[in-house]
Formats: sequence, C-alpha cells, structure tokens
Amino acid sequence: MKKNILVAINNLHCGGAEKALISLLETIDYSLYNVDMFLFKHEGLFFNKIPKQVNLLEEPYEYQYFDMSIKTAIKDSLKKGRLDIAFSRVCAGFVFNVEKNRARCEQRVWKYISKSLKNINKRYDVAIGYLEKNPVYFCIDKVNANKKIGFIHTDYDKLGMDSKFDIKYFDRLDNIVTVSEECANVLKRRFPMYKQKIEVMHNIISPNVIHNMSLEEIDFKTKGIKIVSVGRLNYYKGFEMGIEACKILIERGYDVNWYVIGEGEERSKLEQMIKENRLQQIFILLGLKENPYPYIREADIYVQPSKFEGKSIAIDEAKILQKPIVVTNFSTVTDQIKNEENGLIVDMNSQAIFEGIKKLIDDKELRNNLIKSLTKESLGTELEIQKLYELMKVV
Repeated sequence: MKKNILVAINNLHCGGAEKALISLLETIDYSLYNVDMFLFKHEGLFFNKIPKQVNLLEEPYEYQYFDMSIKTAIKDSLKKGRLDIAFSRVCAGFVFNVEKNRARCEQRVWKYISKSLKNINKRYDVAIGYLEKNPVYFCIDKVNANKKIGFIHTDYDKLGMDSKFDIKYFDRLDNIVTVSEECANVLKRRFPMYKQKIEVMHNIISPNVIHNMSLEEIDFKTKGIKIVSVGRLNYYKGFEMGIEACKILIERGYDVNWYVIGEGEERSKLEQMIKENRLQQIFILLGLKENPYPYIREADIYVQPSKFEGKSIAIDEAKILQKPIVVTNFSTVTDQIKNEENGLIVDMNSQAIFEGIKKLIDDKELRNNLIKSLTKESLGTELEIQKLYELMKVV
C-alpha cells in the first residue's frame, strides 16, 4: 500500500533548497509514495518543474496578508470579515518593525501566521518541512502525520536564528536532516539533546542530466577569460567581494568578463557598486536562468565568493562540468573542495579572491591538474534517495 507524504516549502524561487527539492521529486518512486506538496506561495523559477505525479495543494490565501502592506492587509481582511487575520497582521507588523534580525523576525512572526492558517485535514504517513523555519513549523503546527522530518539546508550557526525558539519544534520532529557532515556537526553542537535525530542526506544531483542540459546552445561568445558565478544576490553570497576582485583584475591588465546568474534583494546595491567601479560592461548580472549549465560549461573559471553555505549545489555542478574553481573559505567548504586538488580555497576577502583567479589564469598546468582531478570524482548522488526512504519508514 502506498504511503502518503506531504512536502512543505515556502515557494520555488531559484535557490539551492528549491533546486534540490525538484531533483528529489524527480527521483522519488511514485509506485511507493503518494506525494502532496504545500507551498505558501505558488511561484518561482522551478514552479513549472514540479513533476506531474505530485499533487499540489491549494495556496493558503491567508498567507498573502503577511506579504503585503499592513494598511492593505487590514482593510482587505476586515472587508472579508476576518478579524482574526487583521489582529494577527497588526501583531506581525509590530514584530516586523522591532526585530531587525531577518531570521529571528521570521521565527517570531510565525505564531501570528500560524493562527491565520487552516490545518490540513488529511492524515499523512510522513510530513517533511523541506526548509528551516516556516516549512518545519507548518508541519509541526498544522499537519497530522505519523512521522515528521525537518530539513536544515545550511550552517545553522550562520543563519542568525534563535535556537531556543527552535527547541520546541525540533523536540517534535522525528528526524532533523541536513546536507553535509559539517552542517550536522554544527547542529549536534547547538542541539546536543537531539543528536540522535540528526541525519545527513546530500542534495540529489544527476551528472547525466547536468551534462545533457549544458549542451543547449546559448549566445555567450565573448573575448577574454570568462568567469561565472551562480547564487542569490544577497549578502551571504559575497558578490560585493567579487566586484572588488574584478576591479583589481582589470587594474592589473587581465582581460576578463564576470557573469553572475541569480536574482535577489541586493541587485540594486550591486548595480550601484558595479557602476561606481566602471565595470558595467565587465561584471554582468545575468539574472535568473532556467538552465544555467551552458553558461557554466562555457566558463573558463567558476568562482563562489560566499560568506557561508550548507552544501553548495552550484559548486557541485561546476565540479560535474569540470571547471577550475575558486571558493572562499566558508565553514563547510572542505566538504566539497580540497585546496589545490580539485579547486582553490582562498581567504574571504576581495584581494584573496583576485589572487586565486590570477593564479588560475597564469598557471595553465594547475588548471589542467584541477580539471584532471575532477574527471576522477564520482559526483552523482541519486542514491541519496535511499536515505530518505529509510527515514520515511513508519513504525
């Protein structure tokens, strides 16, 4: 008899967790599982990638009130006779104004969002909150399931969250799954009382799919060295260091073009920085690309200037496409890169990023050795789905 599974996540915007979820849903055996998906908002680059076997639940219309201006939200909710939503939105508005830490703000606002959302009536064998914060909280508060699993997709200590808030939710999870050994170690140090619940499941990546998708024809012919980076345009991805490193490369006479695939809240700030450094024709923000792989394939060097990562899917994709890689020394980097074996790890500043790129441009033998090393790595993780199957066994 098939097991009934619910998977919850905020939306399907272009991020590592969202991409990993689509890969998981493309891999799962639908002869064994009925899968429902709950999204707070039906949107995102990957929304159209949801496999046809997945049953997408109705979008909770109440959630929109916490994603619009307080004036509009109160006016509309009162018009619909939802005094409860109006009151919760006023309380949430107070938190939005007072709590400046974004992660803690999301945690503190949850109780007001939760009061406004309906429970899911259906009973599930397993409920999976596929991202930290709201998806996990939703599965605990609003879903009836025999087993509940929560995913943490990055270094918990770098998220800036209130761990005391999460204790009451982690206590009710059967398993806490994260994406790398280092991320698991961080969780075990932070939540030693739940050490036995913590499991590692690497993001599912298919080299064959990536290689095939990378063959798509694109107009990406430029002179000079092509540098490519992939990631959200936010503080954590460190693209301001990339701009500064690019400026140094140009000042030192290197003929480079640097392309960033991704979108995010820091676009205008980065655009201003690019303009101030007169790099408009050199450091290019390409925006979201449904298929980033042809751009990575065409790159001479792949650079990830992040301040922290859980386990970077983009780095694994660059490895699969056998690109010389420069990464900053974020806390989990050695889970993926061994310095001067399959990539270069540099200090987390623009000068060090410049020097790493310069080293790869100048040293052809080093570039070839890194590529040769990557050809020998086994990078497919399709079998990671077996770990999830084990966790989804209901006693």
